[in-house]
Amino acid sequence: MNQNSIIELLKKVRIFQELDNSALDLLQQKMRRHSYQPEEILCREGELGNQMFVIESGEISVLKMGDDGKLIEVATLPAGEIAGEMSLFGPSSRSATLKARGETIVWILDFSSFQNLLEQHGAIAKGLLACLSQHLRRETSVVAKLLSRDLDHRFKVAFFDSKSYTESAFKSQNRLNYALHFFESRLTLETVAMAAGFKVVCVFVNDNLNTKVIESLSGLGVEMIALRCAGFNNVDLAACERCGITVARVPAYSPYAVAEHALALMMTLNRRTHRANNRVREGNFSLHGLVGFDMHGKTAGIIGTGKIGKCLTSILAGCGCRLLGYDMYQDNQLVERYGLRYVELDMIYAESDIISLHAPLTPQTRHLINAEAIAKMKRGVMLINTSRGALVDTPALLEGLKSGQIGYAGLDVYEEESEFFFEDLSDRVITDDILARLMTFNNVIVTGHQGFLTQEALNNIASITFDNIREYEAGKRGKELNNFVGVPA
Repeated sequence: MNQNSIIELLKKVRIFQELDNSALDLLQQKMRRHSYQPEEILCREGELGNQMFVIESGEISVLKMGDDGKLIEVATLPAGEIAGEMSLFGPSSRSATLKARGETIVWILDFSSFQNLLEQHGAIAKGLLACLSQHLRRETSVVAKLLSRDLDHRFKVAFFDSKSYTESAFKSQNRLNYALHFFESRLTLETVAMAAGFKVVCVFVNDNLNTKVIESLSGLGVEMIALRCAGFNNVDLAACERCGITVARVPAYSPYAVAEHALALMMTLNRRTHRANNRVREGNFSLHGLVGFDMHGKTAGIIGTGKIGKCLTSILAGCGCRLLGYDMYQDNQLVERYGLRYVELDMIYAESDIISLHAPLTPQTRHLINAEAIAKMKRGVMLINTSRGALVDTPALLEGLKSGQIGYAGLDVYEEESEFFFEDLSDRVITDDILARLMTFNNVIVTGHQGFLTQEALNNIASITFDNIREYEAGKRGKELNNFVGVPA
């Protein structure tokens, strides 16, 4: 990389944006070039750092330590990107681990060299002061906005992991005129400070409400967690109880939405419409490999016959399916109206052509579909999961697909989905080997947890969430709320 190229890169660094080319030239003269081998660590999260890195070639993985102690890749820095610039103002704790993805060449500027430049060249110090002045003005503007939030005397609710459809639905249902603040970031220990000033936070399935986050929320004065979903396995309920934080959920928003999505997965896999669509777009009208089967007369096993399972029972009865069901609490109406027969799981496995999962995730149901269960199933069975990803032992599912024991799989949920679902990763490599392998099978469909995504469901979620918040605003706490979620007895 030549001198001009390095200068162009330095211009991208926020703290150098007010420096002229002569000052940038002095900076680049103090930099040294270094080569890193694949998987070599540049710096580690938590350790003191005093170097800025400018990537000449290759890529660097940005890794964060997860709650389980494992490093998780959160970003990739390509050639031309910069990391660690704040270390130039003094040794500071690294916020992430940096690792070379392949052979990587970087230019390094360290703290002592930078300090010497500041002492010897007033132009550089002057340029930095100008940049910091602009930064201070921007931060003052942000503080003003935060203060204006406090001047709004309406009841305030903070939404985390918000998407455009979330904001649209909640704004349309905000009949009580609450002050709604939408944050794209998921709620984690790194983002929990954004909840300052709110009594209520509204969260979704991939927000991480572990013990430390709950304790931080309590310290910030948060008193209620309003889940805009039915599941609550991402919330440490025991910590909420200790901290006096009330948790409420949306137990049912549109069972039709999820049940109809389950049917869509079934029909797409059966009639191969996803493959047919791809073919005809390329001018290929061959029907080879597109043979399906009549749903009429096939045996469908429904595991979990609550609100969603009940809707699917009605739909599949209309298709003329023979219906088997499994649930701890049997619904006699399904037996009388649709001819569903309640049986043990082993019979569902042995006799079902299609198995659809609609059970909650509990310690008892985790990996309900495992290698042992798959071995008991009818060869070539279709497995549908629109409930919770961890109901299925995914490595066991992969082996079942490879052997042909599982003939089709339709998944709207995935055990490790939190790192991928609801985000656009089209310009990144999927680093989860199991998920990547799943998507190579032409008899597998993976959708990004969109079973709930109908306008009716979104409006219902918003309406019920607001009902829960209104109860809290009226003074109800804990079990006094209709949709309260607490530690299981």
